[in-house]
Amino acid sequence: MKFSEMKYERPDIEAVKAEARELNATQKNSSSYEEAKEVFLRHEKASKHVSTMSVLANIRHDIDTRIEFYTKEVEFWNEASPELEEFEQVWEKTMLESPFRPDFSAEYGDLMFLNGEIALKTFSPEIIPELQEENKLAREYEDLLASAKIPFEGKEYTISQMTPFKTDSDDERRLAAWKAEGQWYKDNQAKTDEIYDKLVKLRDKMGRKLGYDGYTELGYYRMQRNCYDKNDVAAFREAVQKYLVPVASEIYKEQAKRLGKEYPLSFADAALEFRSGNPRPAGEADDILAMGKKFYDELSPETSEFFRTMLEGELLDVLSTEGKSGGGYCTDIADYEVPFIFANFNGTQHDVEVVTHEAGHAFAGWMNRKRIPASYAWPSLEGCEVHSMSMEFFAEGWSEGFFGKDADKFRYSHLSGALTFIPYGTMVDHFQHIVYEKPEMSPAERHGVWKELLGIYMPWMKLDGDIPFYSEGEGWQRQHHIYSSPFYYIDYCLAQTVSLQFWARIRKDLKKAWETYMAYTVQGGSRTFTELLKNAGLDTPFEEKCLKGVCEEADSFLKSFDLSSIH
Repeated sequence: MKFSEMKYERPDIEAVKAEARELNATQKNSSSYEEAKEVFLRHEKASKHVSTMSVLANIRHDIDTRIEFYTKEVEFWNEASPELEEFEQVWEKTMLESPFRPDFSAEYGDLMFLNGEIALKTFSPEIIPELQEENKLAREYEDLLASAKIPFEGKEYTISQMTPFKTDSDDERRLAAWKAEGQWYKDNQAKTDEIYDKLVKLRDKMGRKLGYDGYTELGYYRMQRNCYDKNDVAAFREAVQKYLVPVASEIYKEQAKRLGKEYPLSFADAALEFRSGNPRPAGEADDILAMGKKFYDELSPETSEFFRTMLEGELLDVLSTEGKSGGGYCTDIADYEVPFIFANFNGTQHDVEVVTHEAGHAFAGWMNRKRIPASYAWPSLEGCEVHSMSMEFFAEGWSEGFFGKDADKFRYSHLSGALTFIPYGTMVDHFQHIVYEKPEMSPAERHGVWKELLGIYMPWMKLDGDIPFYSEGEGWQRQHHIYSSPFYYIDYCLAQTVSLQFWARIRKDLKKAWETYMAYTVQGGSRTFTELLKNAGLDTPFEEKCLKGVCEEADSFLKSFDLSSIH
């Protein structure tokens, strides 16, 4: 079925609650495992249907935030979802206390119960009003960014549409684009500051209501961190500062030489990797999707079937249009057992990375679409990001088709970008830890923290006054995750570290590397992140030798890369 044919209907929320009560009571009274399993499967089906309606409403709102009908439906779900969470919590408790837990564990594994125990630590009916308000504030931020109309060169552009100008090879034009985008954020800063200040204090309040010393511990539980804690993350951050920041600094020093610029670089100059311009896709959106089809057809029979399904089902919405929410994501439409990719093509190499990154997520979901329980379709988020970031590296063998004459440029850019991203992503995580440890900070103090962290994690950035929004430590307000998904960013860094292992293996033997990727992917979310890695024969990023090793190999490759034909 095509996405446009999928029917959306707002469920009767009271009927959903009544069914939840009935399922819970029946489960409690089950007299055999066969009976308990039948109720469990009924609950799975009911939950998938509610999820499907919520996902359809949110996708269609994101595609065009101006459509009043779906705006109202999203408002409905922002109110309803926290209310339904109460019933899910009751169900989790019933399952945890079930006399048939050993039978469920024998058939489905014990991770569902471990995650159930974590879920119970994230909710109480008394925080429903805060959860509803959190949803509203996060949506207010997203809608504000989606409404952006940035004046530039006599026209108006969305935030996503400004991206090609921000990487233009003409120095004056590129700087003007950065200034224009930064000015929009400055003009709306009172609102973005206000929204985030409310979110931080709201989340701190939720944590304290649930008995925690602030939000951080609750935030980790909400992220379903089930095999590592904040101490492991802190150790990873230290390793990034020790091994990666020096490597990234050298990459930017070489970039400054290529551009004829002084080091450290301005934000605008750091965005231009080559004097002749950054790598650009060899074609428009349809060409990129057609090349994506060729890549997936040739990679494996499984990826071929998957991507053909995506194209035939209209399950990719990738053009950047007026009124469309920013960013990109992959989600799943459970009733139809298909993933969906939302993105904003903007004429940069990012467009190709959507077809590999987001489709990496989607492929993993596709391979595990029939998992029971449905929660096993996806691992925790750092595990999910391994699928996507590693798929990007598998696509490098098809770079000529995606980038034409810019293929070598892209290969260098992609690897160097992976290395330089990790310090930035780690900084995002460090910033959030500080923010939630000190929720009483003023907006100005938060900007000060970001500016200080820039000096630690991104010393290649010159904090001059050309672009006040960035140089004054306010650039974090562009990062959607900080507003909408607190503590969801270190996941990318952990996954990028794993993906660099795949990059190294692909260079040695593509076939064996793909076998390892499939061994990792077919496990879905049936194991914890560290177990998924171990089972596939991969190192965990929490081992210092892992980050050190991939840094050294990638750094050596970049230093030997022949850039003589690229200017």
